[in-house]
Amino acid sequence: MVRRLGVTLAWLMVVVAPARAATDADPQALLQNMQQAYQQLNFELTLVDSGIGTPEPKRLTRGHLDGQALTHLLHLNGRPREFVQRDAETSFFDFGPEGYTLRDSRLPGLFTRVQQLPLEQLLAQYEAVVSGRNRVLGRTANLVRLLPKTDNCYGYVLWLDQQTGLLLRLDTLDEDAALVAQSMGVALVIDEAPAPLLKELQRVKLPPPMPLADAQSQQPVSSSWQAGWLPEGFQVRVQNRHRLPLTEQPVEYLMVSNGMVDISVYVAESQQNEPRQQLVRQGATHLVSMVNPARVEVTVVGDVPADTARRIAESVAPQSPEERTP
Repeated sequence: MVRRLGVTLAWLMVVVAPARAATDADPQALLQNMQQAYQQLNFELTLVDSGIGTPEPKRLTRGHLDGQALTHLLHLNGRPREFVQRDAETSFFDFGPEGYTLRDSRLPGLFTRVQQLPLEQLLAQYEAVVSGRNRVLGRTANLVRLLPKTDNCYGYVLWLDQQTGLLLRLDTLDEDAALVAQSMGVALVIDEAPAPLLKELQRVKLPPPMPLADAQSQQPVSSSWQAGWLPEGFQVRVQNRHRLPLTEQPVEYLMVSNGMVDISVYVAESQQNEPRQQLVRQGATHLVSMVNPARVEVTVVGDVPADTARRIAESVAPQSPEERTP
């Protein structure tokens, strides 16, 4: 209880540059404005993601043509990676030129996800607090903090454009209110008409769409293992069996999500007799790999605190025959 109170105070005392207070604003109304702005405006926002190795620039373009919502997300450095969303169909071009399209799927990344997650689901897991105003991109922004209601998740600071409501910056803070990752807008264009790029994307031929369930149904066999513990609010979204791309090692795969954050769990038969553990951190992402007490080789990857990833890995154990599900 003492630690939880200390963490909350640390969150609320994070230094903000002097600016006029906005504590009388309604945080839920600000979040609603953010989501409405994302849904309704034609804009192009250049972002820089930092906290995971080298800073990574991206360009997010969104608009509407003939009643259709169009979104384009492009990584500007390194190997070509881009994503195209036309209404509820998302095309992924991140592992090669061929690409694939999924129905009822989302763009990758927290920045777009927080702008589309139903507020009821968001506020069930995070407490929203308005904490003043500051400037980003030369514009005044309202700051809304999302404080996790459990110790198993990070918290966030949303910088919302006072004029339009658009999300311009997103900070990820750990349990000690330290910055571990950031997506910051560095250039913004808002226009009456959608960007010419979106007109091209409306006409371009994309890979044929398939249901998300079909794309994730690799070897739908009965599961041999189960996670005995998951953080509150997280549910199993994907479960299958496949081989790892580089090693060809057969693994069972589990993806759990609370709508904001996805956690991947890979489980394999252990070739070792002694328990071992490895922890790797890149920005907000933790990778925990271990041979756990049940002698199962488990790897957990996700944007969650290390203790959360470790506890999931330690809880994985064989299922009894009567518990196995197809």
